[in-house]
Formats: sequence, structure tokens, C-alpha cells
Amino acid sequence: MQRTLITLTVNGEEREVAVLPHHTLLEVLREDLGLTGTKHGCELGECGACTILLDGEPVLSCLVLPLAIQGRAITTIEGLEHHGQLHPLQEAFAELGAAQCGYCTPGMLLAGAALLAKIPQPTRTQMKEGLAGNLCRCTGYTKIYEALEKAAERGKGEKQETAVPASSPNGIGGKRQ
Repeated sequence: MQRTLITLTVNGEEREVAVLPHHTLLEVLREDLGLTGTKHGCELGECGACTILLDGEPVLSCLVLPLAIQGRAITTIEGLEHHGQLHPLQEAFAELGAAQCGYCTPGMLLAGAALLAKIPQPTRTQMKEGLAGNLCRCTGYTKIYEALEKAAERGKGEKQETAVPASSPNGIGGKRQ
């Protein structure tokens, strides 16, 4: 089958990749670009394990065809740190033990970072809404919400400098509510 060459900005770096038309962004990230932090989960858009940021918005990479996002900016878990510094949410997750098996952690971190970029001091209700598309079978979410609160407290209500790009008005495939 014929591959098509596309250009994407992945974790701040412009990348050209030859993609098969039927491959999802999840497959391209993991198999073609070697970014295995984005996890295969249900592959139906229900679990959130494959969450990435597309122009700053959390989307489910198992539902996105790369040909539809030519030229767009993608942030994976590998790109969440900024200049060698962990994102405040990554630090809080580690400090509070917010991950158990860790399978949902990349998606949770990216969805949480996007939430904090939009709402620097979210309420518990806003946290629950912001992470609604990400399922965790281990923690019961309490430690995850506490990590979000700790990261928000460190931000003191100011926009945090992160590797999360600005939002896009176009919600291509798998855009989360």
C-alpha cells in the first residue's frame, strides 16, 4: 500500500513521516516515530489511554487519521516536560503517588495539563469534567485530583509555562468534551 508523506510538529519539532492512509495517529506515533508513551488501550475512543494534545486540546489519537491533521502541532507525554523541567503536574503525580499501574498516566497527565493551561485553579468539578474521558482502574481518582490541586497551587492562579501549545478552534477526531 502506498504511503503519503505528511509534516507534523511533534513535541515542538517539525517531523516528516510517510504514513499509511488507514493508520491512526496512535499507530504513527508509536510505530513510525517511536513515541511509545502514548498507550494502546481500547482503540475505540473510550478509555483515554491514547490521549495526546492536538494544538493544545486533548484528543484520542486512536480516532485521528494523520492525513487529516497535516501541519498541526502534537504534544505527547514525551513532550510535556519543558527544557528538561518536568511539568508541575508530573512532579505532583510523582510526589503524591498518583499513578499505580501507570497505564493511564500519560493520558491523565496530558488531559490534566490541558485543563490547567485553560483553568489554572480548577474546582474538583472542573477536574472531573476535564478528566472525564480518561479511565483509571487502579486509583479511584482521589490521588489524581490531589495532584491536580497541588500543581494548581504551585501555579497560584497564573498560566503555567508548559510545553502545551495554544488551543485550536478545530476539533479534529476524538476531541474530548
